[in-house]
Amino acid sequence: MTVSQTPPDSAVDEERKEQERAEEPEQAEKPEAAEQAEKPLLKNLDFQALWTSEAFAALAKETAEVAYPLLILSSTGSAFYAGAVGSAQLITASLLSIPGGTLADRMDRRLLMIICNVVRVVLLGLFGALILADQTHPALIFTVAVGSAACLGISNPTGLAAIKQLVPPSQLTQATAQNQIRYFAATMGGPPVGGTLFGVARAFPFLSAAVGFLVSTVLLLFIRKPMKVEQLAPGEKRGTAEGFRILARQPVLRLLIVWIMGSNMAFTHSGVFLALIATAESRGASASFTGMLLSIAGVGGLVGSLIAGPVIKRVAPAKLFLAAAWIGPVAAVLLANVSGLVPLGIIVACVFLRGPITSALFLAYLAAMVPDKAQGRVLGAVMFMSMIAAPVGVFAIGTIFDQAGPVWVFTVMAVVSGLAALPTLSPRIRNLAPPETYADTVSVDTRPADEASADTTPSDTKPSDKASADNEGETR
Repeated sequence: MTVSQTPPDSAVDEERKEQERAEEPEQAEKPEAAEQAEKPLLKNLDFQALWTSEAFAALAKETAEVAYPLLILSSTGSAFYAGAVGSAQLITASLLSIPGGTLADRMDRRLLMIICNVVRVVLLGLFGALILADQTHPALIFTVAVGSAACLGISNPTGLAAIKQLVPPSQLTQATAQNQIRYFAATMGGPPVGGTLFGVARAFPFLSAAVGFLVSTVLLLFIRKPMKVEQLAPGEKRGTAEGFRILARQPVLRLLIVWIMGSNMAFTHSGVFLALIATAESRGASASFTGMLLSIAGVGGLVGSLIAGPVIKRVAPAKLFLAAAWIGPVAAVLLANVSGLVPLGIIVACVFLRGPITSALFLAYLAAMVPDKAQGRVLGAVMFMSMIAAPVGVFAIGTIFDQAGPVWVFTVMAVVSGLAALPTLSPRIRNLAPPETYADTVSVDTRPADEASADTTPSDTKPSDKASADNEGETR
């Protein structure tokens, strides 16, 4: 008698039912995940909580920033010291962005942003109280200003790195474009608010900034999605220098950061405003007219932030980068040859218009290409390299203006921005595919820093080459 190896029908049915029950949760999860991925960005409550929190923090920062030089000038009368404090803030923020990026890849990003906010709440709150008690001193002003800049350097890469954790890859470009609205709205709104509050009472800008950072902290608590980074693998080392190595290995990011550094050196906001103010004064303009001139120039950045999303959606990335890069030298040549003051403001507004668009697009490429566990370090490296060029530009503009006048200032700006734009003529930039094409194409070196090599490996270059080749085929 042969024993059949086929189970009875009841056993087969029971086994089939168990298998179906096991598959049901997985099948139920797929539509839910797809629905979440397709959710409009405005309905992504976690991202909007982050965005609103950062908006309050940016407004608070700009409100206090304009009050520091006002306080120094009213208490010491020294423009040199006001400039020294401003330069110290820029240098501190750029240097601290490097360890800030490393921390963003090692600890809970929401917690890190909360810590930075709380430090600024305490720092500015106590500072405001001391001003009310008429206990101000240049050394105290310097300490508070530099301390706030240190928190900015740490929190900036952290906030940008958090975007990839809260937004699906298809919406990264849209999310980074929305971020630009926050930045430029704060740049436009913060100084008038700070100046008005300072006119009421010298302590008010700093106290209101403390309240703004407190509101920002509370909003961070509404982010429900965990923001912890991927745990270290056995033997993995997340060295600070890895951010710079990734930029050096990835051709697209490397070429774009070279252009960004040169462009920031030529057209940093502080430097351009200094050139406009000095030019207006040399031509006999009143203080109120100079203020209007700066407002005209500043509107360009705000308009650019508002149109960044639609423009990025409709115009090819290669065309955007090429146009933005070569607008700089053309505008500088025009600035050197235009005689009126209002046209100067309009030309600068056109230059500032490109900033939010290209910043959003560059950050979208970075977010797509770099794995989440390295986002903080790469962003820290990018912020350091882009910000460290700004003080050089400001110093050069001031020095050249004193020695040779506005025409030579704008001529040098044309030369610097023209040289910086040359990398955008590379085939890699001219054949750029959309950011999502490059999703996680950058390899991360997990070896200790002393063993790591900056040599390019096939895995570093092939994805980018493929994306460029695909895009080249489409353009043909």
